[in-house]
Amino acid sequence: MTRPHRQDAPHAVLWDMDGTLVDTEPAWIAAEFALAEVHGGSWSEEHALSLVGNDLMTSARYIREHMGIDLPHEQIVDELLAQVVDAVRREVPWRPGARELLLGHVERGIPAALVTMSYRRFAQAVIDALPEDTFAAIVVGDEVDNGKPHPEPYLAAAALLGTDPAHCLAIEDSATGAASAEAAGCTVLVVPNHVEVPTSPRRVFRPDLAGLEVAELTAMMRP
Repeated sequence: MTRPHRQDAPHAVLWDMDGTLVDTEPAWIAAEFALAEVHGGSWSEEHALSLVGNDLMTSARYIREHMGIDLPHEQIVDELLAQVVDAVRREVPWRPGARELLLGHVERGIPAALVTMSYRRFAQAVIDALPEDTFAAIVVGDEVDNGKPHPEPYLAAAALLGTDPAHCLAIEDSATGAASAEAAGCTVLVVPNHVEVPTSPRRVFRPDLAGLEVAELTAMMRP
């Protein structure tokens, strides 16, 4: 039995960043391989893809163990961030249709929040490439106690916007991020990128965001 669509527009759209708004995963993967080369470790594409959607300290612990490098977790994060921030400052790799949809729904009065497990200094490189005050709320990985897949990031974003997560549409590309948003009570628009994402009654799937109209977001909302 198909569950009926909600008839009200989302009160807010909560955006994941890496892989959803911008395609920075290749930059992260390149930075991980560079880290392994500089410090005499070993790395693989399989290891890299297993980190998609994780908060950075979780990734750093995984990297230290599986890359075989004897570095503090904080140093691993700092070295990765330095490389990726530099790449994004040179050119922001927007995902197809993402920037247009973001600016379109904000212009129509549906507020946006950025919900990313990247740290603020990296998120700022993307925020700076958008019109001022595009995001009404920003939740970043170094300012929450529990990263995705815990619901805290999305619960925090909804609270900052003063709305119920059940009335929010989250946009995600990873299983980790989708689990976080769904656990918070959001409807999740999943746009898979580098990893597969399981289906769920509260998840709507599209191959990309190109050509997606703001008016279409209403039909995606789940009760």
